[in-house]
Amino acid sequence: MTASPDLAAAQLATPDLLRSVFRRHAAGVAVITARGPAGPVGFTATSLSSVSAEPPLLSFGISTGASSWPAVAETDHIGVHLLAEHQRDLAATFARSGADRFGAPTRWSEGPEGVPVLADVRAWLVCRIVGRVPAGDHRIVVAQVLAGDPTGPGRPLLYHQGGFHGLRD
Repeated sequence: MTASPDLAAAQLATPDLLRSVFRRHAAGVAVITARGPAGPVGFTATSLSSVSAEPPLLSFGISTGASSWPAVAETDHIGVHLLAEHQRDLAATFARSGADRFGAPTRWSEGPEGVPVLADVRAWLVCRIVGRVPAGDHRIVVAQVLAGDPTGPGRPLLYHQGGFHGLRD
């Protein structure tokens, strides 16, 4: 028989409760990029999820208050980059408000459909956006995979307890 949960410790749903619970959930780290009217935009995401194999679909969440949202709201194509544990600084750059995300030392090039593609990531995809679903103060973006490369170097970067970490065996 397993131990019962401590129901007396239960809290009413609040944004802080959700944040506290998800700090305990280790998630892979991705950077989403897009071509914006004033140049490339991008942000760090831990909400990336595979949706369907046929057709190949993925999803991620983005706040409507994020600086990248206006470009993601208007573009047809995005880039998805899975980061390796040696890319903690890159993850932090794309997570930091006001950072020059595409300036040195970030290395990138224009990929298929004009999407900014980051160099030396574990894997990258270029996708066509097929839906933007309202979800509170966010949008869930659903995108169909068009092209990519799964052969990059390194072990996965994880986000857990408010920081970036490598995978331990």
